Amino acid sequence: MDQYTKKAIALALITAAISGFAVFINKFGVALWADSASYTTAKNIVAAIFLTGLVIGLKKLPELRRLPRTIWIKLVLIGFIGGSVPFLLFFKSLTMLPASEAAFIHKTLFLWVALFALPFLKERLSIVQFLALGVLFAGIFLSTTPNKWVLSTGIVFAFAATVLWAIENIIAKMVLKDISPIIVGWARMFLGSLFLLGYLAISGGLINLIPSSASQAGWAFLVGIVLFGYVVTWYSALKHAPATVVSSVLVIAAPITALLDAAFVSHSFPNNILVPLAFMVLGVALVSRLLEQYYAAIIPWHRTARA
Repeated sequence: MDQYTKKAIALALITAAISGFAVFINKFGVALWADSASYTTAKNIVAAIFLTGLVIGLKKLPELRRLPRTIWIKLVLIGFIGGSVPFLLFFKSLTMLPASEAAFIHKTLFLWVALFALPFLKERLSIVQFLALGVLFAGIFLSTTPNKWVLSTGIVFAFAATVLWAIENIIAKMVLKDISPIIVGWARMFLGSLFLLGYLAISGGLINLIPSSASQAGWAFLVGIVLFGYVVTWYSALKHAPATVVSSVLVIAAPITALLDAAFVSHSFPNNILVPLAFMVLGVALVSRLLEQYYAAIIPWHRTARA
C-alpha cells in the first residue's frame, strides 16, 4: 500500500466520522423546515458557497476555465445525479419511512459502488477483499436491518438515491484522474444547488427556502458546513484510492451515528451495536488491506513469503 492510498483511507475514515455526525444532526435540522426539499436545498447552498470560496482561495479558477467540454459534461452529470436528485429522493424517503429502513438501504452504497467499479473502473478485488464486502454487509444487517419489509414509495426513493450516489462515485472517480478534488466537489454542490433551485421554482417551493426563524437558519448553516467538510474529504480520498475501498470505509459512519444518538438522545449505551461494529471494523480492515500491512510489519516470515 503506497503513501497516497494510506492517506486516502485516513481521509475516508474522517469522511465516515463526518457522515455519522451529519446523519445525527440532520434528524434535528429537517424537522424545523416546512418540507425536506427546501431544507436540502438550503444546506446544499451553504456547502456550495464555502466550496466556491475554497476554489477562489486556492486559486483553482484557472483550472476551472481550462476544463474541456467533455469534463464539463461529466461535472454537470455529477451535479445532477449526485448533488441534486438523490438528495431530494433520500430526504423525501426519510419523511415516508422509519429511519432504520432508509439507513439500511443507504448503507448498502458500497455494494453498488463495487458492482459498478468492476466493469467501468476495472477495479479488481482479491478474494479476501471480496469476502470483506460480505463481512461489511453482515455488520450492516446486524445493526440496522428492519424487522419486516413492505415495498413502498419511500423504499423506492431511498434505493434510487443510493444507486444514483453510487453512479456519481464512478463518474467522479473517472474525472478525478484529470482534475483536482476541490473542483469536482464544487461542481457537485454548486451545480447541484442550481438544479435544486430549479426544482423549487417549478414546484412552487422557493418561498420555503427563506428561513422563518434563527433556528432554521442556524441548522442549515451548521449542516451546510458539515456537508462542505464531507465533500472535501470524500473526493480527496476518492482520488487516491479505489472507489470500492473508500466507499466501504464509509460504513463506519453507522455506529458513529448510533453512539451519538445514545449519548445525546436515548442516554443509554447501545450494547447491541458491539457485534455489528466488530464486523464493520474487520470488514474495513480487510477490504483496505490494513491487516495485511500490519502482519507484514510485525511478522518477518510474512514479509519474506511475499518477497
